[in-house]
Amino acid sequence: MKYPILAYGDPVLRRKAPSIEPDEYPHIKELVTNMYETMYAARGVGLAAPQIGMSMRLFVVDVSPFDDEEPELAGFKKAFINATILEETGTEWNFNEGCLSIPDIREDVSRKPVIRMSYYDENWKHHEATFKGMAARVIQHEYDHIEGKLFTDKLSPLRKRMIEKKLNDISKGAVDVDYRMKFPDAKKGR
Repeated sequence: MKYPILAYGDPVLRRKAPSIEPDEYPHIKELVTNMYETMYAARGVGLAAPQIGMSMRLFVVDVSPFDDEEPELAGFKKAFINATILEETGTEWNFNEGCLSIPDIREDVSRKPVIRMSYYDENWKHHEATFKGMAARVIQHEYDHIEGKLFTDKLSPLRKRMIEKKLNDISKGAVDVDYRMKFPDAKKGR
């Protein structure tokens, strides 16, 4: 099942998501499968539960499209439940990021290249692992979503002002996308 993706401006995207317990979500594997389906339909490499209107600490990533640059990413597809970043290390590096909730806007964002994390997978198995390069970047982007943050928060005040109109247009639905979205400020009856 493909979910509509919430657009910039929806208050769910600004809430720090709570942790979840296995008994709260007995169908977590089905939700993870649906999130992958939603992400692939929108041609994304990551999707967080808040982006589909569910305030919980869950996100999925598939960074295998970057395996031409980083061969170790072939088949790198993971679900992260109740994730916590334990450590971020290395010299920050810029990369041009986008977001399914903020279509048609891409900006350079600076992030650390190595992260160590604690998380559960969709089988509720606990992991502590280190990720680097593009995997670390995509995971950090999705992790920001469960913390109520967006990549645009990392931009300079000047850059934010320069894209403010575009952001407002997105929240009103004045953007052309080829996947289902929900726009918080869209006029009814459109």
